[in-house]
Amino acid sequence: MLIRLLSFALFQGVGALLAAIFMRVFAPLHSGAVVSSLVGALGATYFWLLWDLSRGLRVMRWLRSDQTREVAVQSGLWGEFSNRIRRLLRNNERAVQQRDERLQEFLAAMQASPNGVVLLDKDFRIEWFNESAALHFGLDARRDMEQHFANLVRDPSFAAYVAAKDFENDVLMPGRANTVSLPVRLSVHVHPYGEGRSLLLSRDVTAVEQAEAMRRDFVANVSHEIRTPLTVLGGFVETLQTLSLNESERARYLDLMAQQASRMQSLVSDLLTLSRLEGSPLPSAHEWVDVSLLVDQCRQEAGELSRVLWGQTHSLSFEIQSGLSLAGSAAELHSAFFNLIGNAVRYTPAGKSIRVVASATPEGGALFAVHDQGMGIAQEHIGRLTERFYRVDRSRSRDTGGTGLGLAIVKHVVQRHGAELSISSTPGEGSRFQIMFPAHRVQFQAAHAPAHALAA
Repeated sequence: MLIRLLSFALFQGVGALLAAIFMRVFAPLHSGAVVSSLVGALGATYFWLLWDLSRGLRVMRWLRSDQTREVAVQSGLWGEFSNRIRRLLRNNERAVQQRDERLQEFLAAMQASPNGVVLLDKDFRIEWFNESAALHFGLDARRDMEQHFANLVRDPSFAAYVAAKDFENDVLMPGRANTVSLPVRLSVHVHPYGEGRSLLLSRDVTAVEQAEAMRRDFVANVSHEIRTPLTVLGGFVETLQTLSLNESERARYLDLMAQQASRMQSLVSDLLTLSRLEGSPLPSAHEWVDVSLLVDQCRQEAGELSRVLWGQTHSLSFEIQSGLSLAGSAAELHSAFFNLIGNAVRYTPAGKSIRVVASATPEGGALFAVHDQGMGIAQEHIGRLTERFYRVDRSRSRDTGGTGLGLAIVKHVVQRHGAELSISSTPGEGSRFQIMFPAHRVQFQAAHAPAHALAA
């Protein structure tokens, strides 16, 4: 401001001086020197005002041009004004850039969310959505922006939810990819915010609902499986308490009670095995199990099971690769192997043959396979055989002492050892159950050792 006043005074002084010199040179006899000086000062003042106005106009053009990197005027009041505006603009640009960066980070975080996020305006029109929401509702960014969300998602339950405007709870609805064979269920919750805007969150709850359905089915199946032998036991106990029985009848009832107790014990044992498999760490890849010893133990147990169920042993043949070892848990592998062999014994009539093979594969892995000559399994059942308590023939399974959990245990053991279970069957001819072990879980104690047969 001081420079501005000094420049104004300087212009007036120079104007007055020039006017006085002019009058002395060109009109020495004129007596109006003071008036001339005042006129000169006034003219200088107008000239200064025009000069200052031009500097102000340069600043205005500079502001309107958006070219604020270099100031329009370097000095004086307008220069200070330009510098201050440039600093303010620079600080404002920096703040806007920081806000934009935070906004982009926030949007990137919402974009990475596994849950669907949709921002809606006061008219329920789409302002923004992430990729999860696009998958859940089949939205397209180029096509559906500014569209009314309720016009794009026409599920009746969601329409009723929006119409009621009661957003305290969520609503369940089928997802865009929902089919009969592959159901997709979404949980959708609207959260109002701001001035009439809404935040819509969607979550895929298919796995949760399936798990809940499996839990209900599991509890129902366990209850059913235990209730039957308990009912039988209760009836036999009441009979023994109220009726006078001879020794042969008492022995027969006690034998039936023992069978039912054994059935419940097998069921509890299998349930505990499944619980242990689901809750324990994965088996070590550095503890090696001799397959020959493991299968020999299964052979003895299979012979005993065959005699108990059928009164005689099946034609059991075992072809085992000598020197073959598998990395993993001996207890889990024994459970999986014997469940497959035991199922073959249970469902293969007496007099038929059962063949067990354990050998190396050309790729360096190993296979364990059980071939039987039982009744076979229809194709529509094969995909569900490893489900808990799933049985092709429930009455026949109970007669042979099966719990319906054996193949579920096999599936868990196979998965925990990084192997694959395959099942093939032809009704009336028999079935083949095969486990393929990866190469990193297989080793040989003797190179090119031939397979040998174990006697049944």
